[in-house]
Amino acid sequence: MITPVIDDRVAIEDVLYRYASAVDSAQMDQLHDVLHPDIWAQYGNADPVQGADTVIGWMTDFTKTCEWQHHMLSVYHVDIDGDLANALVYHNSYEKFAGDDDVCYLIARYHNELTRHEGTWKISRLVFEIVWGEKRPANTEYITAVGGRGPAVPGWP
Repeated sequence: MITPVIDDRVAIEDVLYRYASAVDSAQMDQLHDVLHPDIWAQYGNADPVQGADTVIGWMTDFTKTCEWQHHMLSVYHVDIDGDLANALVYHNSYEKFAGDDDVCYLIARYHNELTRHEGTWKISRLVFEIVWGEKRPANTEYITAVGGRGPAVPGWP
């Protein structure tokens, strides 16, 4: 029967997308819902970090001056073997940091391992492979022409 595999894949994709939306909305406490308590993670060539609280602290510190973020993820592969899964996720993101008029654009891939933990899929290993990035100046004339940034949405930076 294929249904359990499809159900697991949908649940895994939900975890991966919720990871990005928690970061984009600066609601880092929501990462506890998707990160395994013992996660091992490495972002680019930064030193690896271990443990959900440590990863969340690292992410909170890294984004503390971030005015907004916008992640676009595509889940390319999910391979499930019982209570373990591997997922390849293509990543494009934009970030705007305070004090910098440019917008950062980043292309990367997530190489994730997920573990079924207490009945729920959680990211247990995360490798963020940076492929390419650049900074782009904001086109303030265009933003003004379309009515400006907004409207403000509660719960989002």
